[in-house]
Amino acid sequence: MKNLSKYLMGGACAIALTLSTATAIKVYAAEPQATIAGQPVDLTYAAEKAIPAVVHIKYVQNSKTQTIDVQDDPFGGFFDPFGFFGNPNDNGQGGTRKERVQTPKKEATGSGVIISSDGYIVTNNHVVEGADELTVTLNDNREFSARIVGTDKQTDLALIKVDAKNLPTLPIGNSDDLKVGEWVIAVGNPYNLNSTVTAGIVSAKARGLGATPNGIESFIQTDAAINPGNSGGALVNTRGELVGINAMLYSQTGSYSGYGFAIPTSIMTKVVDDIKKYGSVQRVMLGVSGQDVLTYINAQKDQGKDVDLGTNEGVYIATVDPDGNGADAGLEKGDVIIELDGKKIEKMSELQAAINAKRPGDKATITYLHNKKKVSKTITLKNAQGTTKIIEQADIDVLGGQFRPITEAQKKQLNISYGLEVLKVNNGALKDAGINRGFIIQKVNDENVNSIDELQKLVKTASTSKEPVLYISGLYPSGKKAYFAVPLSE
Repeated sequence: MKNLSKYLMGGACAIALTLSTATAIKVYAAEPQATIAGQPVDLTYAAEKAIPAVVHIKYVQNSKTQTIDVQDDPFGGFFDPFGFFGNPNDNGQGGTRKERVQTPKKEATGSGVIISSDGYIVTNNHVVEGADELTVTLNDNREFSARIVGTDKQTDLALIKVDAKNLPTLPIGNSDDLKVGEWVIAVGNPYNLNSTVTAGIVSAKARGLGATPNGIESFIQTDAAINPGNSGGALVNTRGELVGINAMLYSQTGSYSGYGFAIPTSIMTKVVDDIKKYGSVQRVMLGVSGQDVLTYINAQKDQGKDVDLGTNEGVYIATVDPDGNGADAGLEKGDVIIELDGKKIEKMSELQAAINAKRPGDKATITYLHNKKKVSKTITLKNAQGTTKIIEQADIDVLGGQFRPITEAQKKQLNISYGLEVLKVNNGALKDAGINRGFIIQKVNDENVNSIDELQKLVKTASTSKEPVLYISGLYPSGKKAYFAVPLSE
């Protein structure tokens, strides 16, 4: 089970990233009855709809042999302090040597939500990241192997698939329609307790926590109990609609002690659609940094400074990337974003959610205060690579090569412990870069490459990055070292 804690508010509390609950289901039950003021809320309809569509996910990462750099111990054997004889294990890396270690087998559990009857399941990225095996168990105890279709670290979402038909699903609701104080249930598998339902209210919306580096956060906050094992599970309204994917709990102990946080379906739907259609999430970035206006004003007051920005709501702009979308809109340091496409923006989490809904080539009207004067500008949004095109995730085939892990004989002959040999070069990125048959790839973008799967992941990651280039280093059978830059875009 994966837990992650991060201290916030000066260490006063922690955020534990836990395997969250998921629920989605197709069950025929009586329609929910209208809520009467002052009367207890009946959540049985929502629970009946959700439980069949929430699955248990078992994660397995097999034991692996990895090569790591280890600092030489000068007192553990022959020591040549003046370097007269050289270090046969150094390989020019300054007192380090390569050592092979065996990693332990890892297992964890989480939850997921069936969103289509043909086997697509939404969960959290942290539930499946790094998995060699994924096993999905339905509420009726049917068991399936699952494959990862796509993941998105920035929103902590993942889409997986099982080979099945006619599965129970949950209808997807509009999380934007949720109201603070509205009743919701969380469904998942905390502590391996399958099909657990907890209830609470929506405590807040568009909550940003800063729990994920470069993450997109606009959480639904709820006091429905969420515990380790709930990650990837469902947050469901009283109408039996999926409104969020549970992802985090707010705790000093790592267990539930007040609040849980779910990724709204307004973010989930776009991420899932992009993964299905393009293989990766299509994203635009404003190219600005900043913070909530009130946070900025209070920080300035703490320094004895009075600030008047013309508003106490919105997003204060601290820096602007000259090549980004924000610069195209005319944003400058000190400006305050107050609207996007006519929708009021009160804080950074709302701006992140609104921008995340956009794709390259979409238009957006940004309204902001410049020297307390209102300005609106409509721009065409660019991707991280500075174009308005959709970025489709590249496959290893773009390299135009065939590969295999190096043999034991090659390791011995070249005094290396890992690498991929290029067996054949066809038309493609390798040929264009001048890489020939027989070259042994050891590093790509500063990452060791031990297997074809690792190379595939690096190609996919680089193809959608701001700089779609593979920086490849390695050596030829003669021992000659070489370094290449391999562009992945035209």
